[in-house]
Amino acid sequence: MRKTFQLQVEGKHPDRLLEAIKHEIRKYIKRERRRELPEGSDFWDFDCRFGASAEAAEVVHLSAITGLIDGIVKDAGKQFYVEILAKPGKRKPRAAGEPAQEEPPEEI
Repeated sequence: MRKTFQLQVEGKHPDRLLEAIKHEIRKYIKRERRRELPEGSDFWDFDCRFGASAEAAEVVHLSAITGLIDGIVKDAGKQFYVEILAKPGKRKPRAAGEPAQEEPPEEI
C-alpha cells in the first residue's frame, strides 16, 4: 500500500474520515497477513514509511503508524503519506540459556 490520504474532504466529517483511514490501513494489514507464506518463512513482516508527503516519508515501525497519524491530525495537517509493504520474515532462534522473556524485578 502506497497512498496519500487527504484529511479534509468536502462533505465528510473529519473524525469519521480519520476512522475510515485507520480502518483501511488495518484492513490492508489483516489481508496481507492472511496470505499464504512462502516456503521457509515464519511470518509476514512489514516495511513502513510515513510522512507529510511521499518525498518526506521516513522509515517507521508498523506499530507507530497510528500515533503518527494522530500527530498529523493534532498539528492540523491536510494530508499524509503512508507506505506499507509486506515481506516474508524468518524468526531468529534464541541463544541457549537465554530467558524467553525478561522478568521485572521483585518488589519488596
